[in-house]
Amino acid sequence: MRETPVRETPVRETPVRGRPRSEAAEHAIIEGVLALLEDGVPLAELSIERIARTAGVGKATIYRRWSGKEELFVDVVRAAEPSEPGLPGTCLRDDLVVMLEWMRRRGLASRSSAVLHNVYAQMKSSPRIWAAYEGSVIEPRRSALAEVLRQAQERGEIRADVDVRLVNDLLTGPMLLRTVLRPDGDIPEDLAQRIVDTVLEGLRPPATGPLPAGSLPVEPSSAAPRPTGPQSQGAASA
Repeated sequence: MRETPVRETPVRETPVRGRPRSEAAEHAIIEGVLALLEDGVPLAELSIERIARTAGVGKATIYRRWSGKEELFVDVVRAAEPSEPGLPGTCLRDDLVVMLEWMRRRGLASRSSAVLHNVYAQMKSSPRIWAAYEGSVIEPRRSALAEVLRQAQERGEIRADVDVRLVNDLLTGPMLLRTVLRPDGDIPEDLAQRIVDTVLEGLRPPATGPLPAGSLPVEPSSAAPRPTGPQSQGAASA
């Protein structure tokens, strides 16, 4: 009796149904949105139904994690950006260099990633999405940098009279100018260190301590010493 060969049925990859683990579901959803963006689908045309279908999950799975598309898109952008580093905490300069270096790498990523470049542009054209990104991503980053500066003030590393919010702008402004406003701007590897060192040079407290109230600093003069005697009198009357 001849044995009938068993025909192997090819295994087809199908979306995971049911209730997958939280991390797996979130990863599938975020990757699904990124895949749609890579295919050129605009943010405005990404519906929850389409995202759920692409990710292989139910709409309820998405709504359990995000209240709407705005919050979801913010997490998608976060996933596409370089991961934020931990601060060394050794000194103010080290912390600032790490924070600005992350901004530099983020700028490089947005230049090399068509998805990120496209998403940033679309987010700015959507007030609701941009407001969500600014409130949950940009402002916490600004607050973290301001807190690093405040702690440095308490330790005496920078002057106590400076406005930390203004210093925040002085530090981040040059990096944002070159990475965002000037797409062809030069962003060398040592840019973070150069910005930090330049700004900190003007923030250090005076070595002799604060001046008494009402006193004026004595500026060193490069002029030659005033002559004395008869010659000085003649010079004064000339």
